Amino acid sequence: MGKKLLIHNDRVPGIHTLDVYRAHGGYASVEKALKSMTPDQVTEEVKKSGLRGRGGAGFPTGMKWSFLAKPEGVPRYLVCNADESEPGTFKDRYLMEKIPHALIEGMITSSYALGANQSYIYIRGEYFYVARILETAIAEAYAAGWLGKNILGTNYSLELSVQVGGGAYICGEETALLESLEGKRGNPRIKPPFPAVAGLWGCPTVVNNVETIAAVCPIVMMGGEEYAKIGVGKSTGTKLISASGHINKPGVYEIELGLPVEEFIYSEEYCGGIRNGKKMKAVVAGGSSVPILPTELILKTAKGEPRLMTYESLADGGFQTGTMLGSGGFIVMDEDTSIVKNLFTFTRFYHHESCGQCSPCREGTGWMEKILKKILDGKGTLADVDLLWDIQSKIEGKTICPLGEAAAWPVAAALRHFKHEFEAYVKNPSSIKDVKHYYRLNNLVEA
Repeated sequence: MGKKLLIHNDRVPGIHTLDVYRAHGGYASVEKALKSMTPDQVTEEVKKSGLRGRGGAGFPTGMKWSFLAKPEGVPRYLVCNADESEPGTFKDRYLMEKIPHALIEGMITSSYALGANQSYIYIRGEYFYVARILETAIAEAYAAGWLGKNILGTNYSLELSVQVGGGAYICGEETALLESLEGKRGNPRIKPPFPAVAGLWGCPTVVNNVETIAAVCPIVMMGGEEYAKIGVGKSTGTKLISASGHINKPGVYEIELGLPVEEFIYSEEYCGGIRNGKKMKAVVAGGSSVPILPTELILKTAKGEPRLMTYESLADGGFQTGTMLGSGGFIVMDEDTSIVKNLFTFTRFYHHESCGQCSPCREGTGWMEKILKKILDGKGTLADVDLLWDIQSKIEGKTICPLGEAAAWPVAAALRHFKHEFEAYVKNPSSIKDVKHYYRLNNLVEA
């Protein structure tokens, strides 16, 4: 059984309430930080921990905090990115729904370290009911003196608010999120300047993911060096994984980084193997935007080494033979899965969610969707398959924000590893099974 630091109490009755959360050690990191540590000392422990952003990018959290500008007389802000919109990812929702005070405690401790006296939790519109849970927990924290003026009798004060977004995937990008939080259309900003210098309302701002902020609490309590002993190399600590697809035990799992991928998929402690006794065909390891890998490459690297649940091991081989840990949206596909249909669903999503600001993304995502639908209609050609490759290559690296890459990488990986499947659809359209049923599921009109 791996070590759990974030959801070890998730099944305790009433853990969503302040009294039960406190009875199980909640808010201890706030007491320790405010009463016995300076803000710089908290930041230093986060640096020592090796904690990396759990929202997808994996950037060192302590380093990101250290970039925060601190001009005199200018407010600083901490913004929690709870706009969990990556298909296949639902671990932040689980944490906020089951243990909302874990995020609030992390917000207080992190805001103290950053010198922020006003902080925000920006949550996706589809999580409206979770926003209500958070607001209830925040009201409890205010009533008990954990938020507001002079917390625990110290000179530190913090106001915390929840802002519900409009359900736009693009607002998961930190600068688009800030634009939305300011009441504007959620278009990504050109960087530099970066949010650490000019973020919310032009002031220094740190934007961190839900899981990242919650992880600050155990780091403060156990110390950064002890936290860093968990995991492997530069992949330290634990990670929440959203496991879904054709597995026997879908759900949210907290793993120690370094766990072998094969153990995660097949052990009874985690996913419990492939359902209905089927064979595994492929895995998307970090949410829909990361490259898909066939069975032989998700279980072992191209060098024949066991693939581990770490940032480095999953990325081994680059995008030719590797992928990314990303947000931890782990989607398992069995032998009956159509990679072409799956890719069409992903591409249709990214076309719908593109903000349209950049031509390569605005035009390219729609073009890829049309080509994939043409192939599924049984009207595709081998030239269309080659055109898909050409289009995705002209999107990657040519947009203001990473949504372009998020749309291009799945296409590139599917063609790289499963091109034969696309060619089979073209050469033998009659082999396409259940297309009408597929159209009904995706609200499409058959051509």
